[in-house]
Formats: sequence, C-alpha cells, structure tokens
Amino acid sequence: MTKASNTRLTILNSAFSLIYKKGYQTTSIDEIIATTKVTKGAFYYHFKTKDQMGVAIINEIIKPAMHNAFILPLEKANNPIEDIYLMTKSLLLDTPFLKLEFGCPTSNFIQEMTPWNSKFSEALNELIIEWQAALETSVKKGITNGTFRKTIQPKQVVLFIISSYWGIRNFGKIHHSNDCYHSYLEELKVYLNTLK
Repeated sequence: MTKASNTRLTILNSAFSLIYKKGYQTTSIDEIIATTKVTKGAFYYHFKTKDQMGVAIINEIIKPAMHNAFILPLEKANNPIEDIYLMTKSLLLDTPFLKLEFGCPTSNFIQEMTPWNSKFSEALNELIIEWQAALETSVKKGITNGTFRKTIQPKQVVLFIISSYWGIRNFGKIHHSNDCYHSYLEELKVYLNTLK
C-alpha cells in the first residue's frame, strides 16, 4: 500500500469511528483531521468535500464489512432457518465492527443522510439490495430444498427480517443493553420455524 493510499484509509477509518459514535452531521472535518493527525491539505487532496468522504466511507469501509458479516454467511447457506438465525445472532452478539451503543451504521446513515443527499442514497441502496438479494437467494434455496413451504413469499420474508433486525438494533442502542437481543433471537427462531 502506498503512503497516499495508507493516508486515505487512515482518514476513512478515523472518520468512520467518529461518525459512527457522533453522527455524520455533527462530525466536522476539523475533528476528523485532528483525530487522523493529517494536514488539511492532505485531507482535501483525497476528498474534495466531506460528502465525498462520506460516500467513500460507505463504499470502502461499511460495504466490505457488511459483505463479510451480512452476505458471506448466507452464500454457503444450506439450511436457511439455521443460517439466517446464526447470521443474525452473529451480527447482534459477535461482530466487533457493530457496537451495541451505536446501532447499525448503515441504518444510521440511512436515517440521517438519505433525505438530504442522493449520492448517499445510491451508495446505501446498493448495500441494502446486496443484502436483500443474499437473503432472498437463501430463502428461495430453502423453498427448493423443502426447508420452507412453497407458498411463502421470499420478498416479504426478507423485508420482515431486515426490518426487525434494524428495529432490535435501535432497542439495544437506546437501552444500552443486549438483553433485548436475546428475546428477539428467540422470537426470530420461532418465526423462521413457522415458514416450514
């Protein structure tokens, strides 16, 4: 990795950490520069604007992390009930990238930025479509192999799973406790079994 690309990655990682904790709009470029210990010139060499940096965070930090935690576990799925449950459990309890007290970074960005910035909307939409597609493929595989009944609607199942995951993340965030995660996971298991 070149010095320039290493500096760029340092800026993105530091900016992501600050934004994940504080929110995008309340994090200033000056704070990011102070945290990374790069010059203003170095920052603007890599990013013309804060929004350009924000989109880069989505594409270069959040998207690869999401791919590893949200997509890869489903690509090898053979038993969708178990695999969807274990993926969700891992996201809630075992993925260091995702912090209880800060919620889901993708959901945070969606809530904070999509009403104001079409570039954020496009980048975030790509992430969600990828996750939806992976879940949908898993559910369809379950229908084909007889794990799920043939009458279920994969799109509806996937929307319910994603929405409930984001919802429980917000409960954990506001209560600063993962107790609700355990209750949710029990109910998710019940729900997935009703699809047999």
